[in-house]
Amino acid sequence: MRASCNPRRRLLAALAVFALATMSHAVWAAFPDKPIRVLVPFPAGSATDTSARILGAEISKATGQPVIVENKPGANGSIATEQVAKAVPDGYTILLTSNTHLANKFLFKHIRYDPIGDFKSIALYKKPSPLVLVVGESSPYRSLAEITAAAKSAPGKLTYGSGNSSSHVAGEMYKQLIGSDILYVPYKGNPEALSEVAAGRVDMMFADATSFLPLMSAGKLRVIMAAGTERLPLIPNVPTAAEAGLAALKIGSWGMFLAPAGTPDAVADKLNALINAAVKTPAAARYFAATNSEGFAGTRKDLDNFMASESTKWGGIIRNANIQPE
Repeated sequence: MRASCNPRRRLLAALAVFALATMSHAVWAAFPDKPIRVLVPFPAGSATDTSARILGAEISKATGQPVIVENKPGANGSIATEQVAKAVPDGYTILLTSNTHLANKFLFKHIRYDPIGDFKSIALYKKPSPLVLVVGESSPYRSLAEITAAAKSAPGKLTYGSGNSSSHVAGEMYKQLIGSDILYVPYKGNPEALSEVAAGRVDMMFADATSFLPLMSAGKLRVIMAAGTERLPLIPNVPTAAEAGLAALKIGSWGMFLAPAGTPDAVADKLNALINAAVKTPAAARYFAATNSEGFAGTRKDLDNFMASESTKWGGIIRNANIQPE
């Protein structure tokens, strides 16, 4: 539910949308003719941030215009998201976000924007990829069964970190499935949370591959299992949740670009084409291969349909995990 807006600001926003909508397609044919700002609701080093920088660099090469990535973490992604929702809908300020965007709809009673109505779909650039449960290398736990046994023997003693909504929901889902309590420790982003896990100050967390791979490669994290149905190519010896004895634990993350509602269709279509072309570049292909993820180049309608189905899915996961909106 959104807070009421200032009437004057509402009027100005409506006038801006009307002015943009009445401009001819020919005017927008030169888009972009100035820098594009991509707001990322998570900190530097997160999967979303890395995606923004790689795809942004390819878009910049194609257009000759800078693509400026701005990290605005905090409030489970709501700070950056609200800023984009209120931005001038001209395509020069857009959002690169994840399933956290839809999860927030069910996790918070009061957010100051409509996750669906205040945005225009631009592109789904990454298909869902499983989250992975990790612990610090010095942790005594080497399997999901060991963690589950410890959690059940001392409810509330173990801790799990999270820097976004998908990681948070995965932790709560795990708690519900095993019927025991694990203390939730929130952070502004997954890189910070993973550092705490690696240091042994937090017992575990569910993370995306981009975030945990550097610490795993440095010997600071141990991977326990992947919350999907198939083993991941980069960590082939790590079992799936089903193989680890908890088949119902299936959850992943994906990525998308959104623009403010009212962005002209001609601009949204141009952005979609630029992002799709960037996804198909060798640099992007290498990035996806290195992070156990798969790029996606589709239409804006594909993203509309995907968001509708994922909204239903995440709402169900959160309700079934008995996570109460804050």
